[in-house]
Amino acid sequence: MQTVPASVSSGAIRIHPRTALVASADSNFRRRLVQVLSGLRWQVREAAGGAEAWSQLEAATPEAMIVDSWLPDLELKEFLKDFRDSFPQVELVAACASDKMDGPRGPHRQELLYALRSTQETDTAAWNVAPARSDELTLPQTARDAHAVAAENPGTPLPTRSPADRLPELIGDAPCMVEISRRVRLVAPRTTPVLIEGPTGSGKEIVAEAVHRLSPRSRKPFVAINCAAIPEALLEAELFGHTRGAFTGAVQGRVGRIEAADGGTLFLDEIGEMPLGLQAKLLRFVECGELQRVGDNETVKVDVRVVAATHRPLARHAEDGRFRSDLYYRLAVFLIRTPALSEHAADLPLLIEHFLEQMGRRAPVKRMDESALARLAGHTWPGNVRELEHVLERAAILAGDEPVITAGEIDFGLMVN
Repeated sequence: MQTVPASVSSGAIRIHPRTALVASADSNFRRRLVQVLSGLRWQVREAAGGAEAWSQLEAATPEAMIVDSWLPDLELKEFLKDFRDSFPQVELVAACASDKMDGPRGPHRQELLYALRSTQETDTAAWNVAPARSDELTLPQTARDAHAVAAENPGTPLPTRSPADRLPELIGDAPCMVEISRRVRLVAPRTTPVLIEGPTGSGKEIVAEAVHRLSPRSRKPFVAINCAAIPEALLEAELFGHTRGAFTGAVQGRVGRIEAADGGTLFLDEIGEMPLGLQAKLLRFVECGELQRVGDNETVKVDVRVVAATHRPLARHAEDGRFRSDLYYRLAVFLIRTPALSEHAADLPLLIEHFLEQMGRRAPVKRMDESALARLAGHTWPGNVRELEHVLERAAILAGDEPVITAGEIDFGLMVN
Protein backbone atom coordinates (compact mmCIF):
# COMPACT_ATOMS: atom_id res chain seq x y z
CA MET A 1 0.00 0.00 0.00
CA GLN A 2 1.36 3.42 -0.97
CA THR A 3 1.97 6.05 1.66
CA VAL A 4 2.08 9.73 0.88
CA PRO A 5 5.64 11.06 1.19
CA ALA A 6 6.25 13.75 3.77
CA SER A 7 6.97 16.30 1.07
CA VAL A 8 3.41 15.96 -0.24
CA SER A 9 1.56 16.30 3.09
CA SER A 10 -1.12 18.92 3.46
CA GLY A 11 1.24 21.14 5.39
CA ALA A 12 3.68 21.49 2.49
CA ILE A 13 2.20 24.67 0.99
CA ARG A 14 3.98 26.15 -2.02
CA ILE A 15 3.29 29.67 -3.24
CA HIS A 16 4.50 28.98 -6.79
CA PRO A 17 3.09 25.67 -8.11
CA ARG A 18 5.47 23.61 -10.18
CA THR A 19 4.56 22.54 -13.70
CA ALA A 20 4.55 18.97 -15.00
CA LEU A 21 3.91 17.68 -18.50
CA VAL A 22 2.13 14.32 -18.93
CA ALA A 23 2.62 12.62 -22.31
CA SER A 24 0.34 9.68 -23.12
CA ALA A 25 -2.03 8.60 -25.87
CA ASP A 26 -4.39 7.26 -23.17
CA SER A 27 -6.71 10.11 -22.12
CA ASN A 28 -7.85 8.19 -19.01
CA PHE A 29 -4.23 7.71 -17.91
CA ARG A 30 -3.58 11.45 -18.35
CA ARG A 31 -6.78 12.39 -16.53
CA ARG A 32 -5.93 10.29 -13.48
CA LEU A 33 -2.39 11.62 -13.32
CA VAL A 34 -3.70 15.18 -13.57
CA GLN A 35 -6.02 14.51 -10.60
CA VAL A 36 -3.24 13.11 -8.43
CA LEU A 37 -0.63 15.72 -9.36
CA SER A 38 -3.10 18.58 -8.95
CA GLY A 39 -3.75 17.32 -5.42
CA LEU A 40 -0.01 17.58 -4.85
CA ARG A 41 -0.07 21.24 -5.94
CA TRP A 42 1.32 20.75 -9.43
CA GLN A 43 0.10 22.57 -12.49
CA VAL A 44 -0.25 19.91 -15.19
CA ARG A 45 -0.16 20.15 -18.98
CA GLU A 46 -1.10 17.24 -21.23
CA ALA A 47 0.16 15.89 -24.56
CA ALA A 48 -1.41 13.03 -26.52
CA GLY A 49 1.79 12.14 -28.37
CA GLY A 50 5.51 12.74 -28.69
CA ALA A 51 5.29 15.54 -31.25
CA GLU A 52 2.75 17.47 -29.18
CA ALA A 53 4.87 16.95 -26.05
CA TRP A 54 7.97 18.27 -27.83
CA SER A 55 6.08 21.37 -28.98
CA GLN A 56 4.93 22.07 -25.42
CA LEU A 57 8.44 21.56 -24.08
CA GLU A 58 9.81 24.14 -26.48
CA ALA A 59 7.00 26.60 -25.77
CA ALA A 60 7.35 26.52 -21.97
CA THR A 61 9.78 24.20 -20.20
CA PRO A 62 8.21 22.44 -17.17
CA GLU A 63 9.98 21.31 -13.99
CA ALA A 64 9.06 17.67 -14.62
CA MET A 65 7.66 15.28 -17.19
CA ILE A 66 5.93 11.89 -16.97
CA VAL A 67 5.94 9.79 -20.14
CA ASP A 68 3.75 6.75 -20.76
CA SER A 69 5.32 3.45 -21.80
CA TRP A 70 4.35 4.01 -25.45
CA LEU A 71 3.85 6.98 -27.78
CA PRO A 72 1.66 6.75 -30.89
CA ASP A 73 3.81 8.87 -33.20
CA LEU A 74 7.43 8.58 -32.03
CA GLU A 75 9.76 5.79 -30.96
CA LEU A 76 9.93 6.09 -27.17
CA LYS A 77 13.66 5.34 -26.83
CA GLU A 78 14.57 7.94 -29.44
CA PHE A 79 12.21 10.49 -27.90
CA LEU A 80 13.76 10.02 -24.43
CA LYS A 81 17.31 10.22 -25.79
CA ASP A 82 16.58 13.52 -27.58
CA PHE A 83 14.70 14.75 -24.51
CA ARG A 84 17.70 14.20 -22.21
CA ASP A 85 20.00 15.97 -24.67
CA SER A 86 17.71 18.99 -25.11
CA PHE A 87 16.12 19.34 -21.66
CA PRO A 88 18.58 17.99 -19.06
CA GLN A 89 17.12 20.28 -16.39
CA VAL A 90 13.65 18.71 -16.62
CA GLU A 91 13.05 15.85 -14.20
CA LEU A 92 11.78 12.80 -16.06
CA VAL A 93 9.84 9.72 -14.98
CA ALA A 94 8.87 7.08 -17.56
CA ALA A 95 5.96 4.70 -16.93
CA CYS A 96 7.98 1.69 -18.11
CA ALA A 97 9.85 -0.39 -15.55
CA SER A 98 13.39 -0.09 -16.91
CA ASP A 99 15.70 2.27 -15.06
CA LYS A 100 17.57 2.84 -18.33
CA MET A 101 14.47 4.56 -19.69
CA ASP A 102 14.17 6.83 -16.68
CA GLY A 103 15.73 10.18 -15.98
CA PRO A 104 18.13 11.36 -13.27
CA ARG A 105 16.81 11.44 -9.74
CA GLY A 106 15.82 15.02 -8.94
CA PRO A 107 14.18 16.73 -5.95
CA HIS A 108 10.63 15.94 -7.08
CA ARG A 109 11.16 12.30 -7.98
CA GLN A 110 9.41 10.93 -4.87
CA GLU A 111 6.26 12.90 -5.60
CA LEU A 112 6.27 11.98 -9.30
CA LEU A 113 6.70 8.28 -8.56
CA TYR A 114 3.96 8.47 -5.95
CA ALA A 115 1.58 10.01 -8.52
CA LEU A 116 2.48 7.43 -11.15
CA ARG A 117 2.15 4.47 -8.78
CA SER A 118 -1.14 5.78 -7.41
CA THR A 119 -2.49 5.91 -10.96
CA GLN A 120 -1.25 2.43 -11.79
CA GLU A 121 -2.66 0.98 -8.57
CA THR A 122 -6.05 2.53 -9.36
CA ASP A 123 -5.91 0.73 -12.71
CA THR A 124 -5.28 -2.69 -11.26
CA ALA A 125 -7.37 -2.59 -8.08
CA ALA A 126 -10.64 -1.04 -9.24
CA TRP A 127 -12.28 -4.38 -9.98
CA ASN A 128 -12.28 -7.83 -8.46
CA VAL A 129 -11.41 -10.76 -10.72
CA ALA A 130 -14.48 -11.94 -12.67
CA PRO A 131 -15.37 -15.65 -12.60
CA ALA A 132 -14.37 -17.76 -15.57
CA ARG A 133 -17.72 -19.34 -16.44
CA SER A 134 -20.58 -17.28 -17.86
CA ASP A 135 -23.15 -19.13 -15.74
CA GLU A 136 -21.33 -17.91 -12.60
CA LEU A 137 -21.10 -14.28 -13.68
CA THR A 138 -22.05 -11.58 -11.18
CA LEU A 139 -20.91 -8.04 -10.77
CA PRO A 140 -17.97 -7.70 -8.34
CA GLN A 141 -19.02 -6.44 -4.92
CA THR A 142 -17.31 -3.07 -5.49
CA ALA A 143 -19.32 -2.66 -8.69
CA ARG A 144 -22.62 -3.56 -6.99
CA ASP A 145 -21.88 -1.10 -4.22
CA ALA A 146 -21.08 1.59 -6.78
CA HIS A 147 -24.38 0.92 -8.54
CA ALA A 148 -26.27 1.35 -5.26
CA VAL A 149 -24.54 4.66 -4.53
CA ALA A 150 -25.18 5.89 -8.07
CA ALA A 151 -28.86 4.98 -7.90
CA GLU A 152 -29.28 6.90 -4.66
CA ASN A 153 -27.23 9.86 -5.90
CA PRO A 154 -28.08 10.65 -9.54
CA GLY A 155 -25.12 12.00 -11.45
CA THR A 156 -22.54 10.01 -9.51
CA PRO A 157 -20.12 8.53 -12.06
CA LEU A 158 -19.64 4.77 -12.05
CA PRO A 159 -16.05 3.47 -11.75
CA THR A 160 -14.39 2.07 -14.85
CA ARG A 161 -11.25 0.06 -15.13
CA SER A 162 -8.70 0.91 -17.78
CA PRO A 163 -5.58 -1.21 -17.32
CA ALA A 164 -2.41 0.26 -18.79
CA ASP A 165 -2.06 -2.65 -21.22
CA ARG A 166 -5.40 -2.20 -22.97
CA LEU A 167 -6.94 0.70 -24.83
CA PRO A 168 -9.71 2.61 -23.03
CA GLU A 169 -12.30 2.07 -25.78
CA LEU A 170 -11.82 -1.72 -25.76
CA ILE A 171 -13.74 -2.87 -22.70
CA GLY A 172 -12.62 -6.21 -21.30
CA ASP A 173 -9.65 -7.75 -19.52
CA ALA A 174 -9.77 -11.18 -21.16
CA PRO A 175 -6.49 -12.16 -22.87
CA CYS A 176 -8.10 -11.91 -26.30
CA MET A 177 -9.11 -8.29 -25.63
CA VAL A 178 -5.68 -7.35 -24.29
CA GLU A 179 -4.16 -8.92 -27.41
CA ILE A 180 -6.28 -6.66 -29.62
CA SER A 181 -4.92 -3.60 -27.79
CA ARG A 182 -1.37 -4.90 -28.21
CA ARG A 183 -1.82 -5.41 -31.94
CA VAL A 184 -3.47 -2.01 -32.40
CA ARG A 185 -0.58 -0.29 -30.62
CA LEU A 186 1.94 -2.13 -32.80
CA VAL A 187 0.35 -1.35 -36.16
CA ALA A 188 -1.17 2.11 -35.55
CA PRO A 189 2.01 4.18 -36.15
CA ARG A 190 2.55 2.55 -39.57
CA THR A 191 0.79 2.84 -42.93
CA THR A 192 0.29 -0.93 -43.13
CA PRO A 193 -3.17 -2.04 -44.34
CA VAL A 194 -5.18 -3.76 -41.60
CA LEU A 195 -7.89 -6.39 -41.91
CA ILE A 196 -10.22 -6.83 -38.93
CA GLU A 197 -12.14 -10.10 -38.83
CA GLY A 198 -14.87 -10.97 -36.36
CA PRO A 199 -18.57 -11.73 -35.96
CA THR A 200 -21.23 -9.06 -36.40
CA GLY A 201 -21.55 -6.81 -33.37
CA SER A 202 -18.10 -7.58 -31.95
CA GLY A 203 -16.71 -4.04 -32.25
CA LYS A 204 -14.74 -4.05 -35.51
CA GLU A 205 -15.35 -0.35 -36.21
CA ILE A 206 -14.23 0.57 -32.68
CA VAL A 207 -10.94 -1.23 -33.35
CA ALA A 208 -10.59 0.60 -36.69
CA GLU A 209 -11.17 3.95 -34.96
CA ALA A 210 -8.53 3.04 -32.36
CA VAL A 211 -6.01 2.32 -35.12
CA HIS A 212 -6.74 5.75 -36.58
CA ARG A 213 -6.71 7.55 -33.21
CA LEU A 214 -3.27 6.23 -32.30
CA SER A 215 -1.77 6.87 -35.73
CA PRO A 216 0.03 9.98 -37.03
CA ARG A 217 -3.08 10.48 -39.19
CA SER A 218 -5.35 11.08 -36.20
CA ARG A 219 -5.89 14.76 -37.06
CA LYS A 220 -6.99 13.86 -40.59
CA PRO A 221 -10.36 12.33 -41.59
CA PHE A 222 -11.58 8.89 -40.58
CA VAL A 223 -14.01 7.95 -43.36
CA ALA A 224 -16.15 4.82 -43.01
CA ILE A 225 -18.26 3.12 -45.65
CA ASN A 226 -20.33 -0.05 -45.30
CA CYS A 227 -19.88 -1.99 -48.53
CA ALA A 228 -22.99 -4.08 -47.81
CA ALA A 229 -25.30 -1.11 -47.24
CA ILE A 230 -24.94 0.57 -50.65
CA PRO A 231 -26.41 -0.89 -53.86
CA GLU A 232 -23.83 -2.34 -56.23
CA ALA A 233 -24.73 0.18 -58.96
CA LEU A 234 -23.89 3.11 -56.66
CA LEU A 235 -20.99 1.72 -54.68
CA GLU A 236 -18.33 2.53 -57.28
CA ALA A 237 -19.39 6.20 -57.50
CA GLU A 238 -19.64 6.36 -53.69
CA LEU A 239 -16.09 5.10 -53.30
CA PHE A 240 -14.31 6.76 -56.21
CA GLY A 241 -16.50 9.79 -56.88
CA HIS A 242 -17.93 10.80 -60.25
CA THR A 243 -18.03 13.64 -62.75
CA ARG A 244 -21.07 15.58 -63.82
CA GLY A 245 -23.16 13.56 -66.26
CA ALA A 246 -21.26 10.32 -65.59
CA PHE A 247 -24.59 8.51 -65.22
CA THR A 248 -28.29 9.28 -65.06
CA GLY A 249 -28.95 11.58 -62.13
CA ALA A 250 -25.34 12.80 -61.81
CA VAL A 251 -26.24 16.49 -62.15
CA GLN A 252 -22.94 17.54 -60.58
CA GLY A 253 -19.57 16.03 -59.81
CA ARG A 254 -18.86 14.53 -56.41
CA VAL A 255 -15.76 13.57 -54.44
CA GLY A 256 -15.78 9.91 -53.39
CA ARG A 257 -15.17 8.48 -49.94
CA ILE A 258 -11.58 7.48 -50.80
CA GLU A 259 -10.63 10.99 -51.86
CA ALA A 260 -12.43 12.46 -48.84
CA ALA A 261 -10.12 10.39 -46.62
CA ASP A 262 -6.94 11.87 -48.15
CA GLY A 263 -4.27 12.09 -45.45
CA GLY A 264 -6.34 9.98 -43.09
CA THR A 265 -7.89 6.53 -42.81
CA LEU A 266 -10.50 4.79 -44.98
CA PHE A 267 -12.52 2.12 -43.18
CA LEU A 268 -14.12 -0.40 -45.56
CA ASP A 269 -16.67 -2.22 -43.44
CA GLU A 270 -18.00 -5.57 -44.70
CA ILE A 271 -15.41 -5.66 -47.48
CA GLY A 272 -16.42 -9.26 -48.17
CA GLU A 273 -19.69 -7.99 -49.70
CA MET A 274 -17.94 -5.92 -52.38
CA PRO A 275 -18.68 -7.14 -55.95
CA LEU A 276 -15.79 -8.85 -57.73
CA GLY A 277 -15.77 -6.30 -60.56
CA LEU A 278 -15.30 -3.40 -58.16
CA GLN A 279 -12.61 -5.30 -56.26
CA ALA A 280 -10.30 -4.99 -59.30
CA LYS A 281 -10.60 -1.19 -59.27
CA LEU A 282 -10.06 -1.10 -55.52
CA LEU A 283 -6.94 -3.26 -55.94
CA ARG A 284 -5.36 -0.66 -58.21
CA PHE A 285 -5.98 2.03 -55.62
CA VAL A 286 -4.54 -0.09 -52.81
CA GLU A 287 -1.45 -0.91 -54.90
CA CYS A 288 -0.52 2.54 -56.20
CA GLY A 289 -2.66 5.09 -54.31
CA GLU A 290 -4.37 6.29 -57.47
CA LEU A 291 -8.09 6.47 -58.22
CA GLN A 292 -10.19 7.35 -61.22
CA ARG A 293 -13.56 9.00 -60.78
CA VAL A 294 -16.50 7.50 -62.65
CA GLY A 295 -16.75 9.29 -65.99
CA ASP A 296 -13.24 10.80 -65.78
CA ASN A 297 -10.14 9.84 -67.76
CA GLU A 298 -7.71 11.45 -65.33
CA THR A 299 -6.30 9.76 -62.25
CA VAL A 300 -6.03 11.35 -58.82
CA LYS A 301 -3.22 10.56 -56.37
CA VAL A 302 -4.27 10.26 -52.73
CA ASP A 303 -2.58 9.30 -49.46
CA VAL A 304 -4.98 7.02 -47.59
CA ARG A 305 -4.43 4.28 -45.04
CA VAL A 306 -6.85 1.38 -45.61
CA VAL A 307 -8.47 -0.55 -42.77
CA ALA A 308 -11.01 -3.18 -43.82
CA ALA A 309 -13.37 -5.38 -41.81
CA THR A 310 -15.47 -8.46 -42.46
CA HIS A 311 -17.52 -11.03 -40.61
CA ARG A 312 -16.85 -13.60 -43.35
CA PRO A 313 -13.92 -16.08 -43.58
CA LEU A 314 -12.21 -13.99 -46.24
CA ALA A 315 -9.20 -16.29 -46.69
CA ARG A 316 -11.53 -19.18 -47.52
CA HIS A 317 -13.52 -17.00 -49.90
CA ALA A 318 -10.28 -15.99 -51.62
CA GLU A 319 -9.38 -19.65 -52.08
CA ASP A 320 -12.70 -20.57 -53.71
CA GLY A 321 -12.92 -17.46 -55.91
CA ARG A 322 -15.63 -15.55 -54.04
CA PHE A 323 -13.11 -12.82 -53.21
CA ARG A 324 -10.06 -11.72 -55.22
CA SER A 325 -7.02 -13.39 -53.68
CA ASP A 326 -4.68 -10.58 -54.82
CA LEU A 327 -6.84 -8.00 -53.06
CA TYR A 328 -7.11 -10.19 -49.97
CA TYR A 329 -3.34 -10.41 -49.61
CA ARG A 330 -3.06 -6.64 -50.07
CA LEU A 331 -5.60 -5.95 -47.34
CA ALA A 332 -4.60 -8.70 -44.90
CA VAL A 333 -1.04 -7.52 -44.33
CA PHE A 334 -1.86 -7.22 -40.63
CA LEU A 335 -4.77 -9.18 -39.15
CA ILE A 336 -6.75 -8.32 -36.02
CA ARG A 337 -9.54 -10.61 -34.84
CA THR A 338 -12.41 -9.38 -32.66
CA PRO A 339 -13.92 -12.21 -30.58
CA ALA A 340 -17.55 -13.12 -30.05
CA LEU A 341 -18.85 -12.09 -26.62
CA SER A 342 -19.16 -15.78 -25.72
CA GLU A 343 -15.37 -16.04 -26.07
CA HIS A 344 -14.77 -13.47 -23.33
CA ALA A 345 -17.90 -13.92 -21.24
CA ALA A 346 -15.98 -13.03 -18.07
CA ASP A 347 -15.91 -9.44 -19.35
CA LEU A 348 -19.71 -9.19 -19.16
CA PRO A 349 -19.72 -7.30 -15.80
CA LEU A 350 -17.28 -4.71 -17.16
CA LEU A 351 -19.34 -4.24 -20.30
CA ILE A 352 -22.56 -3.86 -18.30
CA GLU A 353 -20.90 -1.20 -16.14
CA HIS A 354 -19.58 0.60 -19.20
CA PHE A 355 -22.93 0.78 -21.01
CA LEU A 356 -24.93 1.73 -17.91
CA GLU A 357 -22.44 4.50 -17.20
CA GLN A 358 -22.84 5.79 -20.76
CA MET A 359 -26.62 5.79 -20.45
CA GLY A 360 -26.27 7.55 -17.09
CA ARG A 361 -24.86 10.59 -18.88
CA ARG A 362 -28.23 11.21 -20.55
CA ALA A 363 -30.60 10.06 -17.78
CA PRO A 364 -30.46 9.07 -14.10
CA VAL A 365 -28.04 6.20 -13.66
CA LYS A 366 -29.55 2.79 -13.06
CA ARG A 367 -28.24 -0.37 -11.46
CA MET A 368 -28.96 -4.08 -11.98
CA ASP A 369 -30.31 -6.37 -9.30
CA GLU A 370 -29.07 -9.95 -8.91
CA SER A 371 -31.97 -11.45 -10.88
CA ALA A 372 -31.24 -9.22 -13.87
CA LEU A 373 -27.53 -10.06 -13.74
CA ALA A 374 -28.30 -13.78 -13.62
CA ARG A 375 -30.60 -13.48 -16.65
CA LEU A 376 -27.93 -11.63 -18.62
CA ALA A 377 -25.28 -14.18 -17.63
CA GLY A 378 -27.41 -17.05 -18.90
CA HIS A 379 -27.83 -15.62 -22.40
CA THR A 380 -25.66 -16.83 -25.32
CA TRP A 381 -25.35 -13.38 -27.00
CA PRO A 382 -25.54 -14.27 -30.70
CA GLY A 383 -25.48 -10.53 -31.47
CA ASN A 384 -22.37 -10.05 -29.31
CA VAL A 385 -21.51 -6.71 -27.65
CA ARG A 386 -23.91 -4.73 -29.84
CA GLU A 387 -26.77 -6.96 -28.70
CA LEU A 388 -25.79 -6.43 -25.06
CA GLU A 389 -25.83 -2.66 -25.54
CA HIS A 390 -29.30 -2.77 -27.08
CA VAL A 391 -30.66 -5.12 -24.40
CA LEU A 392 -29.42 -2.81 -21.64
CA GLU A 393 -30.86 0.27 -23.35
CA ARG A 394 -34.21 -1.50 -23.75
CA ALA A 395 -34.13 -2.57 -20.09
CA ALA A 396 -33.42 0.98 -18.92
CA ILE A 397 -36.42 2.22 -20.90
CA LEU A 398 -38.70 -0.53 -19.57
CA ALA A 399 -37.61 0.26 -16.00
CA GLY A 400 -39.06 3.75 -16.37
CA ASP A 401 -38.33 5.93 -13.35
CA GLU A 402 -37.23 2.99 -11.21
CA PRO A 403 -33.50 3.15 -10.32
CA VAL A 404 -33.14 -0.64 -10.35
CA ILE A 405 -33.38 -2.90 -13.41
CA THR A 406 -34.88 -6.31 -12.58
CA ALA A 407 -35.10 -9.54 -14.56
CA GLY A 408 -38.56 -8.51 -15.77
CA GLU A 409 -37.06 -5.66 -17.79
CA ILE A 410 -34.50 -7.89 -19.52
CA ASP A 411 -36.00 -8.46 -22.97
CA PHE A 412 -33.83 -10.19 -25.56
CA GLY A 413 -36.19 -9.23 -28.36
CA LEU A 414 -37.09 -12.80 -29.30
CA MET A 415 -40.32 -13.43 -31.15
CA VAL A 416 -42.86 -15.29 -29.07
CA ASN A 417 -45.63 -17.29 -30.82
